[in-house]
Amino acid sequence: MIPLRLSRTRLLDLLLAAVAVLPALVDQVTTDTSRPAWTALTIYAVVALGALSVRKRWPLAGLAVVLVTLAGVAIWSASQEAQLGNLVVLPLAFSVYAVGAYCPLTRAFLALVGAALIVCVGVAINHATAPLDWRGGSDVFATVAPVPVAWALGVVMQSHRLTLSTVRQRAADAEREHHLLADRAAAAERVRIARDMHDVVAHSLTLLVVHAETIRARSGELPVWAREQVDSLAVAGRQATVEMRELLGLLRNGTADEAPRAPAPSLGDLPALVEAARLAGNEAELRVAGEREDLPKPLQLTCYRVVQESLANARRHAAGSAVRVDLEITSDAVRVEVVSGPSRARGREAMPRGAGVGLQGMRERVATLGGELSAGRTGEGGFRVAARIPRQAPGLKAGERERDRSDG
Repeated sequence: MIPLRLSRTRLLDLLLAAVAVLPALVDQVTTDTSRPAWTALTIYAVVALGALSVRKRWPLAGLAVVLVTLAGVAIWSASQEAQLGNLVVLPLAFSVYAVGAYCPLTRAFLALVGAALIVCVGVAINHATAPLDWRGGSDVFATVAPVPVAWALGVVMQSHRLTLSTVRQRAADAEREHHLLADRAAAAERVRIARDMHDVVAHSLTLLVVHAETIRARSGELPVWAREQVDSLAVAGRQATVEMRELLGLLRNGTADEAPRAPAPSLGDLPALVEAARLAGNEAELRVAGEREDLPKPLQLTCYRVVQESLANARRHAAGSAVRVDLEITSDAVRVEVVSGPSRARGREAMPRGAGVGLQGMRERVATLGGELSAGRTGEGGFRVAARIPRQAPGLKAGERERDRSDG
């Protein structure tokens, strides 16, 4: 046996149809219990129950079926000298309400006029077929007179529903327009920021690279340690220029102007990063524990950026200090710790303290992957940055992990 599954809406429609039909059955007990009366009422009740259960989908068809059936059984029962109760018009009222609530106003009005004509035709047929004492007249019209009220209630309900729909649509349109204006304002702000960065930062970086290359061309006049410093300066300047160009493209258009020419940094690039810090004057040391090959690329990039920003802060605020970089990779998380000592530089102008944007950026990167970052001064006057990022981070999709394993 195939189980019958009914949605909640369909079940409610059936229950409401039963509620409309049941009073007529109860009223018939006190009106007429003859076989013709019950036969006529049973036929009408079954037809009305089916028509009312689909009144929302086919309101006009439901009204026609209910009205024609009611007229037919009323004419037949009168010819058999059987009387139907007055509550037989209740299913008709429900059908008329559905027409007013779910049909366009013009079509609903025409349906109401058509229903009135059918009632008049039914009364005429009753007069032609029923005995004299069983002919209807004013009593029939008095019984169906309240039915147009149900039609009017349906029209009011439809108007209310359309008004609510219009209000919701306007609210949705207003929200979309608000988001569109906000996106446009954000895009304009990004363009302005990109323009300012290009005018201030990109030109300075370009000038730095040009001077470094000029000095590099005359490297024969420099000592060995100075040539190494100039080489590192030129490489760092070119890398910063490329990254700045990509960043400006993202700010202007939401996408980079061109595809990156090199892959994103990973934990495998940490030795070079630490070596650059040594060449810049810091006594940097790197200690790695654990295997990094199966780590997702976004996690490796975040760890790299944390170390990069920490070393850059050490160069700016603790020139010449000893810096220790510890990377610990376990089965559940990756821990990064960068500890710098107090500055050993003497007679050098201190660089101005930053606004903390770098630390905030590191915190946001780490938090995106479900990790935590702490930063603060040590008891010896140095600075410590520590981050812990889970390997099964919520910001990493399963597809990225599988792709990283296959790339490795």
